[in-house]
Order: sequence, then C-alpha cells, then structure tokens
Amino acid sequence: MTEQITTAAALRRKRSPVAMLVGPATIFVVLALFGPLAIMFRYSLNRFVPGDLMASAFTADNYLKFLSDGFYQEVLFTTLWVSVLSTAICLVLAFPVAYYLVRQASSRAKSWLIILVVIPLLIGNAVRTAAWMVVLGDRGLLAALVGAFGFQGQLGLMYTPTAVVIGLVSVLLPFMIITLHSVIDGIDRNLEDAAASLGAGHLSTLRRVVLPLALPGILAGTLLCFILSMNAYATPLLIGGPRFHMMAPTVYQQVAKAMNWPFGSALAFILMTITLALTVSANLLVQRRYRRWAE
Repeated sequence: MTEQITTAAALRRKRSPVAMLVGPATIFVVLALFGPLAIMFRYSLNRFVPGDLMASAFTADNYLKFLSDGFYQEVLFTTLWVSVLSTAICLVLAFPVAYYLVRQASSRAKSWLIILVVIPLLIGNAVRTAAWMVVLGDRGLLAALVGAFGFQGQLGLMYTPTAVVIGLVSVLLPFMIITLHSVIDGIDRNLEDAAASLGAGHLSTLRRVVLPLALPGILAGTLLCFILSMNAYATPLLIGGPRFHMMAPTVYQQVAKAMNWPFGSALAFILMTITLALTVSANLLVQRRYRRWAE
C-alpha cells in the first residue's frame, strides 16, 4: 500500500510540470476561441442605430429579422445547397484519385502527384478565384477553346451558381484528396487481396471492404470541405458577382458596408450555429452507421 501511495505521488509530481505548461496554452486557446464568440453573440443582441455602430440592448430583433425576411433565408438556403453540392462533387472526384495514389501509382509518381495536389494550397483563394475568372469569362480561356470548335456564342458561366461551384470544388478538392489518401493508406491491402481471393470483384471489394474502412476519413474530409464551403468568401464574391449571395459575403456587407454590426453578428452566429448543428448531426449519423457495419 505504501509503495502504491509513493508511486501515485511520483506520478502527480511528474504531471504537475506538464499541467503547468499545458494550462496557460489551454486557457489562451479557450479565450481566443470562445471570447470572440461571446462578444459576437452579445453584439447580436444590440440594436442598430443609423449613424452609429449599435445601441446597447438585449433584444432578439436581429434574429427575428432573419426569420421574417425571405431574402436572408434564401441566402442561407443557397449557401447550404452550394456547399452540399460542392462537397459531394469533391468526394466523387477525390476518392478515385486518392485510391490511385495509394494502390496504383509508383513511389516516384506518387511523390510528384502529391506535390501537384498540394501546390494549389500554397496559392491564396483570391488568386485562384481570379484565375477562374480568366478561364470562365465570356472572353476567357474556355470561351476561346470552345470557339476553336465553331461555337461563337457567349458561355454565360461567370456570375452564376455553376461558376461558384466550380470555383469551390477547385479550392476544396486538395483537402479531400489529402484526407482520403491518409485513411486509404492505412487500410491493409491484404484485406482487399483476401476479398479478391474469395471471388469478390474490384467494385465489390471497394464497396464492401474499402468504403466501410475508409468511412472515418470520408466523414472527416466531407465535414472539412462542407465547413469551408459554408464559410467561403472570396469565391462566391468574385465569381458569383453582385446578384449571387452566400452567407459569408452577406455578413461582410452588413458589417463593413451597411455598418450594421448587430445584424451582421446575428447572421454570423446563425451561420456558425447551423454549420455546427449539421456537422454534429452528420457525424452522429455516420458514426452510428459505422458501428452497425463494425458489428
């Protein structure tokens, strides 16, 4: 008993320096994360006064304004379907690429391909979006290529939801590929060989072996891309144009242009809450399905 007490005391002494080092960092992270959220929520309860930033109050008028104004509800709906569509396209395009990198590509080709995947992440979103403006414009690169085959009309892609989805997919695709690559790389190839030896075809092996085991990575990549697309700013602003509205540019317009800090804070808090709620719900549903497969 004495030895156990001595051992426990020694463990506490060893942990105390760790706690002293981790404690300040944890406090800083908590304050840096929840402090701005608390301030934003407090601002959202104030009143907007023309000519001034806000008047101190405790009112839900800003949230009621969102619920009663069909324009802002349509903006939220547009943000949701664009984010879901962009994420789904990224998943469909990224999975074959990630699987090829892990299972088919040689080590040298794999290194170069991964570099090609990572390079877009080194370029700012605004720069990549500007490049897509050059490509998708009525007199851009895509129009010139189509014109070489005899088409003389305008493409009409710029400032449309299609252009925004294309731009978001180009931004999010590297994140999805990297996430799926890491999880597929952790799947033992012997499991696929065993399935093949039992008569399973390639598609059957992917569906019954690879996909269930890769589900945590699919979930992580999907949630990451969905969160990034829900909060996208540069792409919908530059490619979508003034008539296409998503939540993040709308929040910026309310805060920076209309100077309506209370309503802008309410919109930001609504966006964050809905994104968090959908993320948690999807995570719980997929985890429940994953447990059923594991059983």
